[in-house]
Amino acid sequence: MKFTIGHLAINIEDEGSGDPALLFLHYWGGTHRTWSAVISALSDSYRCVAYDSRGWGRSEGPTAGFAVDDLANEALGIIDKLELRNYVLVGHSMGGKVAQLLASRRPSGLRGLILVAPAAPVPRHFPEEALQQQLHAYDNRETVLQAISLLSAKSHAPDIVEGIVEDSLSGSPAATQAWPTIGILEDISSDASKIIVPTLVVAGGLDNLDSVEQHKREVLSRIPNSELVVIADSGHLIPIDEPIQLAAAIRSFVSERL
Repeated sequence: MKFTIGHLAINIEDEGSGDPALLFLHYWGGTHRTWSAVISALSDSYRCVAYDSRGWGRSEGPTAGFAVDDLANEALGIIDKLELRNYVLVGHSMGGKVAQLLASRRPSGLRGLILVAPAAPVPRHFPEEALQQQLHAYDNRETVLQAISLLSAKSHAPDIVEGIVEDSLSGSPAATQAWPTIGILEDISSDASKIIVPTLVVAGGLDNLDSVEQHKREVLSRIPNSELVVIADSGHLIPIDEPIQLAAAIRSFVSERL
């Protein structure tokens, strides 16, 4: 279902019931479908809301407005539109950095924060060759398959792979280019230190992009009241590599800490 959020038509999927609601923010190259298997395991107990961020999936894409602040305001607009009064932010990778910024602003109703292989709050700079690989990661099916081989630690069924490919190729030109040239370079480290809600960081033991030690050094050290869970046999795409283990970690954290 599409809702107008900040003058953009944003595709939002809303299923299940129960408090707190879980608002899922996807990675660069993902859509709401990134979370499908996780939501299937949680919607019996919680209201689960996932959406296609601007320029991805079935959401409208502007030509500008892809800074982390813009994406945080988008998520806040969804919270307001759906009248969420008791909720947890669940952000993966890019969505994790967006969730950190939004949580730092202490919005009304926020009960907790779950960061899944999150992008660090500090700027990340890549050598030119690696930057070019990022800029062209979603050019076509073959480049997406190469990205999947880097980001995932599993061999997935053909329908799962094709879903990832379809989602990655759905990005508008502006959305595809914005994260490696804008969002990943932003410094929100001072904001992260202002987060006061209980926070869970979920890391993949086989993550080639963001290691467990990086998460400890760059994320957990900055967020008070944070804890770490490592899913040993997952790569960066934890919601796809190990959705059942991730759902169990989310359920445990929400039931025991919030």
